[in-house]
Amino acid sequence: MLKIAILGTRGIPNYYGGFEQFAEYLAKGLVERGFEVSVYNSHNHPFQEKSWNGVEIIHCYDPEDKIGTAGQFIYDLNCIKDSRKRDFDIILQLGYTSSSVWNRFLPRKRTIITTNMDGLEWKRSKYAKPVQQFLKKAEGLAVKFSDYLIADSKGIWEYLKEKYEKEAIYIPYGAHVFEHPDECVLEQYELGPYQYNMLVARLEPENSVEIILRGSQLSSPDMPFLVVGNHTTKYGEYLKEKFAKDKRIQFLGGIYDINVLNNVRYFSNLYFHGHTVGGTNPSLLEAMGSNALIVAHDNLFNKSILGKDGFYFTTAEQVQSFINITDKTHPMHKERLENNIRKIREIYSWDNIIDQYAEHFYQIKSIRSPEFAERLMDKRSIKEKVA
Repeated sequence: MLKIAILGTRGIPNYYGGFEQFAEYLAKGLVERGFEVSVYNSHNHPFQEKSWNGVEIIHCYDPEDKIGTAGQFIYDLNCIKDSRKRDFDIILQLGYTSSSVWNRFLPRKRTIITTNMDGLEWKRSKYAKPVQQFLKKAEGLAVKFSDYLIADSKGIWEYLKEKYEKEAIYIPYGAHVFEHPDECVLEQYELGPYQYNMLVARLEPENSVEIILRGSQLSSPDMPFLVVGNHTTKYGEYLKEKFAKDKRIQFLGGIYDINVLNNVRYFSNLYFHGHTVGGTNPSLLEAMGSNALIVAHDNLFNKSILGKDGFYFTTAEQVQSFINITDKTHPMHKERLENNIRKIREIYSWDNIIDQYAEHFYQIKSIRSPEFAERLMDKRSIKEKVA
C-alpha cells in the first residue's frame, strides 16, 4: 500500500475552489483503489474531523485570515514541515504559488515529490509586475525541486518541455456527465430553457469577461446574459458599473450548489468560456459535461480540449455575432454537443483521471524501488491469472 500526501490546497471536502475539488475526488478515489492517502487542511477549514471517507486529514496552522496572502506562505511551510515527520512514499503538490519557496525543505531523500504545475500563473494580468516576476521564479523552483512534473493540459506540457527541457506527465482534470436536468431549477431565476446566455468565471481581466459582456451589449436579441461569479471585488464592481444600463446583463454572484449550476449551464443557449491562462480548466469540462453549447476564447488551452466541438472568439464583435445568430436547439449543433459529452465519458471522466494518477504513482515508486516494482508485477500477474 502506497502512502500518498496531497499538499497545496486549503483542504477537503471542498469549500473553496478547483484544486480543492480535485483533491477531494482524487483522494477519495485513491483510497477506493487501495492507497493510504493524507490531505493537508487549513486549521480554519470548516471540516474539523481527522478523517473523511477513509482519507486522513492533517490540519496545519494557517494565518491567512489574520495577515492575508502572506499567511498562505506560512501555511504551506507548516504543511511541508509536518510532512518531514511522516513516512510518505509520495507527496503530490498541487500548484506552486506559495509553496515552492519552501520546497528545499521537502523530505526529498526518502519521499518522491511530484507536482501538478497548474497554469502559467505569472501571465495572469491581475498580478502586478513584481508579483509576476516572483511567480516566474516560483515556477522555476517548483521544477527544480520536484522529481516529476504533471501537466493538466497539452499546452502546459509543451511549455514545460520547451522552457525547462523537462518531460512532464500529461494528466488532465476530470468531470462528471450531468445526467438529470430539471428545468424547474430555472424558476428561481425567472428563466426559460434556452432563453439566456451565460458565463461562469472569476471576474478577472484574463477571463475575457469585459469582452464577452461588451459583445452581449452590442447584440440585438432581448435575451438575459447571466454572469456567474463573485462580483464584490474591485473588478466586479467596475464591470457592474460599466454595464449597469444594459438590463439584460445580470450579475448573479457565485452559484455553489453544483446541481443548480449544472442545470443553469444545461439550459443555457450559449455558454461563454473566456479563460486565456491556465491548463485544463475545470469549468470548461463541467460545461461540456452539462451539455452546454460553448463559445470559448481562441487559444491553445481551450482548443486542445474542445477542438471542432466549440466556437471561438477573440473580439466583442465576434461575441455579438454568435449571440445574434446562434440557437442551441437547432439540429446542426447536436453532433457538437454529443461529441463533448463523449469526451467527458471516455477521456475526462474522474475514474479515468484517478486511474492515471494511480498508475503514475505506481510507476514512479517502481523506478525508485526495484523491490516495490517486483511486488507490483507479481500482484498484477496474479490478477491477470484470476481474470
